[in-house]
Amino acid sequence: MTEARGLHPADKVEAYVSKGWWSDRTIDRVFRDQVAAQGDRTAVVDPANLGDLVGAEPRRLTWSQLDSEVTHLAAQLLEMGLSRGDVIGVQIPNSIELVKTYLAAWSIGVVMSPLPMPYREREVVGAANQAGFKAIVTVDRFGDRQPLAEVTAAREAMPTVSTVVVMWPDASSASTSAVNVSAAEASDDDRSAVEARRTADPADPNDCVTVCWTSGTESEPKGVPRCHYDWIAISQACLDAPELTSADVVLNPFPMVNMAAIGGVLIPWLLSGSTLVQHQPFDVPTFLGQVARERVTYTLVPPALLTMLLHNDALMSQVDLSSITRIGSGSVPLQPAMVRGWQEKHGISIINFFGSNEGTALLSSPQDFPDPEDRALYFPNYGAEGVTWSTRIADAVSVRLVDLVSGEDITEQGRVGELRLNGPTVFAGYLNPENNAAAFDELGYLRTGDLFEIAGERGEFLRYVDRAKDVINRGGMKVSAAEMEALISAHPSVMEAAVIGDSDEVMGERVAAVVTLKPESTLTLEELVDFLRSKKIASYKLPERLDVREELPRNPVGKILKRELRQGS
Repeated sequence: MTEARGLHPADKVEAYVSKGWWSDRTIDRVFRDQVAAQGDRTAVVDPANLGDLVGAEPRRLTWSQLDSEVTHLAAQLLEMGLSRGDVIGVQIPNSIELVKTYLAAWSIGVVMSPLPMPYREREVVGAANQAGFKAIVTVDRFGDRQPLAEVTAAREAMPTVSTVVVMWPDASSASTSAVNVSAAEASDDDRSAVEARRTADPADPNDCVTVCWTSGTESEPKGVPRCHYDWIAISQACLDAPELTSADVVLNPFPMVNMAAIGGVLIPWLLSGSTLVQHQPFDVPTFLGQVARERVTYTLVPPALLTMLLHNDALMSQVDLSSITRIGSGSVPLQPAMVRGWQEKHGISIINFFGSNEGTALLSSPQDFPDPEDRALYFPNYGAEGVTWSTRIADAVSVRLVDLVSGEDITEQGRVGELRLNGPTVFAGYLNPENNAAAFDELGYLRTGDLFEIAGERGEFLRYVDRAKDVINRGGMKVSAAEMEALISAHPSVMEAAVIGDSDEVMGERVAAVVTLKPESTLTLEELVDFLRSKKIASYKLPERLDVREELPRNPVGKILKRELRQGS
């Protein structure tokens, strides 16, 4: 048997295709089919506050208009010398331009590596050198920041980058060597060039299409390659749970850089042919205004914000949410009272998602969990005997719970174990193969690092217990505690550092630093933040609380007891 082109081995591809879990569809093919089917219907809408973010007027495009501009951009990428398999780093806020860049790159086989807007020089350089970026696409300004200037200043540290592309160029672009790109319709020459490339080198569903970045317990973010097969399989579940159709209007508030927005919104939007409304960064008045103005029917909202809105009668009395019929949420455990409150008070069902870049794809939908309390507390235990689920991935994803001490498979209720997964949603492996040994177990299952237990009368549920990985979730952005501890420990006043997440009703968690100091040293939060800013790190990683202690609590073998630190915060 010949080796498959792309990420997954040929025998796996053959097995999954034969079972119907994967097909020969590619994402760019799905887009072109929707263009033919939807035509002059509205496809995508810019954030209402785009002018404040990048200085450009918000736009809205039909599917046909989007197709024309995508083709023009794809032709420009070809002119820059980009070809199949080349990786481009893209740091653009949620917008039509970001959607266009994804679709243009995929139409000619170029790999997208989306970079969160808070990334600064440290993170951009690290990603560029890990993935070997051939180009970086960025913006002149984002609010009060200048991402293009940051990339230009770090250019020498990224030897593989041959081209820097700037969207929404302004006067400052003229002083750089960046290639300016503006929206335009496709010419006949553009269409001919792109079609010629597709014909000469057609896409394969096993081709890598994205390299996303995840912060685990290690200090350096890990690259997660994904192909067409992966994203379409993941997105089928995120399409099935809210039962999206072409009549829906979907509002996306999550940065389109990882699982939540790519698998949860971007690809389901393409598969359904619905209308996509972009939003970023999260701003409550702008978000609620878009819901009312665009008549949004489905959106994603962080749990903490759902709780705040549910109990803010004064604010809710001033907004129109009448068009919304369901809301997706997740990433942290949902409170049963919140899920029940939205259903009973507003008639809106909350869908509970639990996912990761590597492949966790659990979800609790109203179809499978009509009781909102069950929907908040439990996820489907795929494979439980005599139980069926509404989503198409239910029969494809294989689940194990493993006791981390004995290594035994857990089949009884009330015993906590690590969730491990296999199936068409699981990635092929990290960009750096050295990380793969720890990522997969001896049976090839993904080690999620998340602790669950079996529940339900028939063992049909999984209940989330805790997080085995030491990661802080700040408004959907993951912060590696290990990375921050290493940086904070480099401060000349710090003896030792532990980083934890403080609970926050809006962001979910905020970064807190607990430190011991060297003799006769002092340290304030402002001094620590200034020191960390000098390291050119993303602002969302900066600590918002500093706790100076004489010593850190430890267990008998010397490990810092972060649970005690959290309890004492």
